[in-house]
Amino acid sequence: MSHATDISPFRDSVPLAGTGIRLASVLHANLTAPALVAHALRKGEGRLSAEGALIVRTGMHTGRSVADKFVVDEPATTGDVWWGKVNQKLPEAKFAMLKSRVQAYLQGRELFTQDLYAGADPANRVRVRLVTTGAWHALFARNMFIRPPAAELPGFVPDYVILHAPDFEADPAIDGVRSSTAVVLSFAEKTIVIAGTEYAGEIKKSIFTVMNWILPPRGVLPMHCSANIGPDGDTALFFGLSGTGKTTLSSEPSRRLIGDDEHGWSAEGVFNFEGGCYAKVINLSAENEPEIWAASHRFGTVLENVVADPQGHLDLADATFTENTRACYPVEFVPNVALSGRGGTPLHVVMLTADAFGVLPPLARLNPAQAMYHFLSGYTARVAGTEKGLGAEPQATFSTCFGAPFLPRHPEIYGKLLQAMIKRYGTSCWLVNTGWTGGAYGTGKRMSIAHTRAMLRAALAGELDHARFRTDPFFGLEIPEHVEGVPDEVLDPRVAWPDKAAYDKAAAALVKRFADNFATFAHLVDDEIKAGAIRAVA
Repeated sequence: MSHATDISPFRDSVPLAGTGIRLASVLHANLTAPALVAHALRKGEGRLSAEGALIVRTGMHTGRSVADKFVVDEPATTGDVWWGKVNQKLPEAKFAMLKSRVQAYLQGRELFTQDLYAGADPANRVRVRLVTTGAWHALFARNMFIRPPAAELPGFVPDYVILHAPDFEADPAIDGVRSSTAVVLSFAEKTIVIAGTEYAGEIKKSIFTVMNWILPPRGVLPMHCSANIGPDGDTALFFGLSGTGKTTLSSEPSRRLIGDDEHGWSAEGVFNFEGGCYAKVINLSAENEPEIWAASHRFGTVLENVVADPQGHLDLADATFTENTRACYPVEFVPNVALSGRGGTPLHVVMLTADAFGVLPPLARLNPAQAMYHFLSGYTARVAGTEKGLGAEPQATFSTCFGAPFLPRHPEIYGKLLQAMIKRYGTSCWLVNTGWTGGAYGTGKRMSIAHTRAMLRAALAGELDHARFRTDPFFGLEIPEHVEGVPDEVLDPRVAWPDKAAYDKAAAALVKRFADNFATFAHLVDDEIKAGAIRAVA
């Protein structure tokens, strides 16, 4: 359904209700993908790939501007916000100034609006209205969130409004922010202002932050994870930071995808927050990730910062603009998907890490205490080539709950919710390392995705329920002695290293990193979780 019009000026429109904007020169409301692609091409916002995907550039920002994210300090919410580097305070008066300046900027311009849902569970759904100057940003949001049936659009009243002005430059002296870029959330006003950045991931993650705010008081756990369903209806969750394989491993031909990034876990089961996928596509191959590769080559998909030749042929190995190249497409583009966006109570929780030090096992079984420890730790390692400014050595990264940048409440709130869910439902938990084997980054090699998939299939199918395990001496993890289709020497990281002494040294160093990180939140957890902690040997 489209409310687009070429009437100028266009005043007091229903599609602008709740935004504080009364006038648009031309208003395009709830346009579908073909129309939005046409407008993006007309406006010079991008070009088509040879297969028809929309290729766009995001300018100087090729990722989220973490240092420019703020939460408004409001009396009704200030006591519940996890203030600090993740959630910086912005005074109400400064937000009022910034919001009014962005609204004034948007007044009278050609605007695109989209009315969308976040949350496949109607009982835990947020109605979102985006207003933006960018046709391709409207397409991104339409791909990313849940598209209401046409019959539900008349009378749509938003719960949250996003004022999106990518070309507006904030002024720190006036607006109280850090730079010309600002991403600001007001939970009291239910308004999000995004200014000074074209990177569309800010739209997605702002609403994820909203879901992380509203759901815990309802007893619903919001999660930074992918999810899928097996042939017998068994649901599995995959927690992991960027680059760990969360999207790739959940797109498994033998299992139906629920979603690739953001979900809720309630008494009714699991539900996707979104209606689309936002996949990293650097070095993507048709052989290893056929579903994502195919979706990235379709009309309607948005490709961020992907390199293509003049004829539009993609080079997914080219990181000229950024390593963080992305494809945004609706879940319908994945052939084996649960279109309801919902699944039952999870039988399995998988925590993914890409250990660039090469010392964690590729698969380990976790007891509930260990699962909580690894959830609160949120470990992975970054390497040169995936992040700007990194040297030759891997850099350990700990992001609590596998999603610290998106947590408006204190991490222990989410941890206690997961702990209760695992205990209540007897969910089995696994740690999977998709990083390096046989040595650290630079000397070892990346874990075979075929081996990782074989291990996951065995774990999720129950084939390891009665297998023999041994306990790793460094990390206290239970490692299976045999998995069908995987060489036994791959399962034991120490055996995979030619230099055993070098492995012991590297493993001890990572143990110390875990212990040092745990010391920052040990006072917040109970004795059961402390018993599952990795400890350095004195």
